Amino acid sequence: MENDILRIENFYAYYDKTCILKDINLKFAKNRATSILGPSGCGKTTLLRCINRMHELSGGASVKGRILLSGKDIYTTEPMIVRRKVGMVFQKPNPFPTMNIYDNVIAGYKLNGIKLKRSESDRIVEESLIKADLWDQVKDNLYKRGTFLSGGQQQRLCIARALAMKPDILLLDEATSALDPKATSNIEKLINQLKHSITIIVVTHNIAQAARVSDYTLFLFMGETIEYGKTSELFTTPKDRRTEEYLTGKFG
Repeated sequence: MENDILRIENFYAYYDKTCILKDINLKFAKNRATSILGPSGCGKTTLLRCINRMHELSGGASVKGRILLSGKDIYTTEPMIVRRKVGMVFQKPNPFPTMNIYDNVIAGYKLNGIKLKRSESDRIVEESLIKADLWDQVKDNLYKRGTFLSGGQQQRLCIARALAMKPDILLLDEATSALDPKATSNIEKLINQLKHSITIIVVTHNIAQAARVSDYTLFLFMGETIEYGKTSELFTTPKDRRTEEYLTGKFG
């Protein structure tokens, strides 16, 4: 694989005594998009939550093994620092309802107790909204609540909020599944724009979407890595029968 930013080594994740992820060994390329596919319950979201250390917030959760971000084990790093470096956007758009658009974008700084000069704050808000392809639509309404936006715009506001912290990696967990086709298309275009400057990992049930946005694809099944490689190769000549059966809709 090309220059990798994230390595997962001999990694296991548990809820109580149930093993959700089993001996995961992966490398993720820098400034590329990777899709994670697999049937419900196979461990896709758990893997994302381990990468930004949210898994441990669940009662009874534990892990074994290493996840290295730029060569440093995230489990020997302060969790809040990890979550600044690894942003996450969830299935349902969740702008903070009591905050306006401006404050939503810089919410991470406020929650982390990082004070910004007004000029710096203004710059971060504008840059982040431009990156999320939302600036032109909201620049005259920055002090309205984010909840007045459409679903697709709200999701791009959540992406802007994650990008504002200048993360190394952006995790998208089924980020378009609650959106209509047009809004989904806009988010996909955004992923294709952003992946040249930030590493993106996408969990999706939408096989066609994975084909459209990702350079690499991982197929997970029952907590195990079944197949991982360039999307173009995995989709056209899968090496494992289970991958082929999943991609052709025989299960999932």
